[in-house]
Amino acid sequence: MAETTKIKTIGVLTSGGDAPGMNAAIRAVVRHGLSKGMKVYGIYRGYTGLMEEDIKEMRAGDVSDTIEKGGTILKTARCKEMRTPEGIARAVEVCHKYGIEGLVVIGGDGSYRGAEKLANEGINVIGVPGTIDLDIACTEYTIGFDTAVNTAMEAIDKVRDTSSSHERCSIIEVMGRAAGYIALWCGIANGAEDIILPEKYDYDEQKLIDNIIDNKRRGKTHHIIINAEGVGHSASMARRIEAATGIETRATILGYMQRGGSPTCKDRVYASTMGCIAVDLLAQGKTKRVVSYSNGAFRDYDINEGLAMTKNIDEYQIEIARSLSHNYYKSEALADGREA
Repeated sequence: MAETTKIKTIGVLTSGGDAPGMNAAIRAVVRHGLSKGMKVYGIYRGYTGLMEEDIKEMRAGDVSDTIEKGGTILKTARCKEMRTPEGIARAVEVCHKYGIEGLVVIGGDGSYRGAEKLANEGINVIGVPGTIDLDIACTEYTIGFDTAVNTAMEAIDKVRDTSSSHERCSIIEVMGRAAGYIALWCGIANGAEDIILPEKYDYDEQKLIDNIIDNKRRGKTHHIIINAEGVGHSASMARRIEAATGIETRATILGYMQRGGSPTCKDRVYASTMGCIAVDLLAQGKTKRVVSYSNGAFRDYDINEGLAMTKNIDEYQIEIARSLSHNYYKSEALADGREA
């Protein structure tokens, strides 16, 4: 049965922090929209570009050879004006000027709040979760997380090599803002001795110091600590640990390298799927929805419902990290004073 497309002109923008896979989502919105007979506008530099009319009509060729690229071809920015009635009014005015009936917003929860305000003013808006932090409560997957966590994992493997060679303690700080998902996943994947999560850290540094000293006593020659951005202060922490233990301690902050790079297969496929779903929702005349992935299926939620949800760090994964680390592996070898 042929689908009746209720919306003829749509726009797409990326907002907030960039994430690998955003280009796959943009490409999907453009090409899937064109396949439905829609006119598609690319809006550059997020909501800021919308207000400044930094807008271009997109053709299929405009997104050729972009799926493998990191970052976002539409650029991105954070826009304080979207928090004001005047900013919202200007954004709505521009949408009407260009005939944009539907808007796909690729970004995090801050971007969704702007989208929700536009929807209240009559613009059909669909949110697509794009953030490496994995901190959007209504979805188990966000565009960019898979690439970012693999980038961090590979970097930590390299730091471990030199940490082992020099018999050091290494504190490696990963991104994630106030969320500890990258830190937790890397802690498990890299076999870290300690993981510091903003959701769980009690700021008892003596526990870290005791673990390092106990491990050295058992014959452990190096120690890896994964520290989440939401805790931070890795350099000063390293100085204090070195002073307390006498063990050379170095801090490595991975930083923005985690945002870049060619997206993984998962980020390309899932982002493409989410972009197409967003277009389908607009074609059905739906608005104020956010695309999500949970329980093995893609679905959509009301934006307000999605923003109201809460997300907690997985307690079982934390227990796994503890049970698999050197500190918590209780065995006869450790009981005998031998290294496991």
